[in-house]
Amino acid sequence: MLQVESARPAPILNRSGGALPSTVLPPSAIASALPDSVPENAPAACPGTDSDQAGLASACAGCPNQAVCATTPKGPDPDLARIAQRLARVRHKILIMSGKGGVGKSTFTAQLAWGFSAVASAEEAEEEQSMMERKHSQGSGRSSNNKRRKVRQQRPTQTAVMDLDICGPSIPTLLGLTRSNIHQSAQGWQPVYVSDNLCAMSIGFLLPSQSSAVIWRGPKKNGLIKQFLLDVDWVGALDEQDDEETEQEEEEDGDEDEGGQERTIPGPPMLDYMLIDTPPGTSDEHLSIVSFLQGPPASKKQQQQQQSEDAQAPLTAVAGLTGAILLTTPQEISLQDVRKEISFCRKMDVPILGVVENMAGFVCPACHGHSDVFYPSTGGARALCEELGLRFLGSVPLDPRIGRCADEGIGFVEEYPDSPASEAYRNIIEEIRQLAP
Repeated sequence: MLQVESARPAPILNRSGGALPSTVLPPSAIASALPDSVPENAPAACPGTDSDQAGLASACAGCPNQAVCATTPKGPDPDLARIAQRLARVRHKILIMSGKGGVGKSTFTAQLAWGFSAVASAEEAEEEQSMMERKHSQGSGRSSNNKRRKVRQQRPTQTAVMDLDICGPSIPTLLGLTRSNIHQSAQGWQPVYVSDNLCAMSIGFLLPSQSSAVIWRGPKKNGLIKQFLLDVDWVGALDEQDDEETEQEEEEDGDEDEGGQERTIPGPPMLDYMLIDTPPGTSDEHLSIVSFLQGPPASKKQQQQQQSEDAQAPLTAVAGLTGAILLTTPQEISLQDVRKEISFCRKMDVPILGVVENMAGFVCPACHGHSDVFYPSTGGARALCEELGLRFLGSVPLDPRIGRCADEGIGFVEEYPDSPASEAYRNIIEEIRQLAP
């Protein structure tokens, strides 16, 4: 794990306004401190000592470490159980993937995060409805519960973005966080908050400047991804907010309801959605995040039980991973690459929530006329979904103002709610919320 060099302590404020003793992570230490399982005298294509191919791959031929790597006992990663425990309170983990670069995947991820964070949590609404029904059946406590309902219905969806595009991080710019730093406290790395219910983690926060290049081999990238999963305190701020709201409710309602019934204590707060922005293609980052979120290998009995559950809930086939959203543009050259992404997901047992067609024509803001910038010569993403039996989540048209909002780090849907692109984003968000409530 990353060993943080001594640095000047700097107090940071949590979402409740309190100070957390913390240390700014020094960017100069990142590259040298992350574990690298590739020996210094190994060939350039070394798979790494932790890989199943260690000592067996063609690149290992002639390496002085080949015999050692090939005979080293290999077993399940002991960190997988820790990752599962660390992310147990993250309800939905969704990969945003694309076969080709330049299709707007990071921009889509950022706008999706802005959109999710602007709507109320489904769990809060369900919990409140259940509480109201119990209170109504008891015929008491209506006044205090109406007050609590007002508080809880205003609590929006808790959303996080994990930027796994290590060599080309865009999330800090897209969310308006280019001057932000990561801090380390006793609870772990603190994600950078855009608002009370939207946070992000990216290697872009760890680099000395926006122009700094990340020149890492796969094993070192995998080490950083594991740290994002293990060391980031994704839900710590939720606990602080929940403690404050609980104290407020106890002051208003007391420890018991007016009817003498003991008040139901809800479980710990959850992070509703973690959107994971991945680089283009199917590379080390994709393999790592899927394997880390799959958890330890299941026993035969657990596999049989999982198969039974999958028949009823196919979107949770991979433990800890809700699924993937695939992004493409309408032209065939992009669809060819997204087919490879579909093949990857199916081979890795990653559920595909659906396909989004981005940059699906240009809608003029003045006359609202539609033009096909990328001509769908083979029918576009909708035809692809019909061919392969996938869910088509929707099309997002081009709007030049999306680029401006991306550069300024603001939410497009909130800034231009009447745009056809904003309507498309809202429809896609609602589709995803129906699939992963």
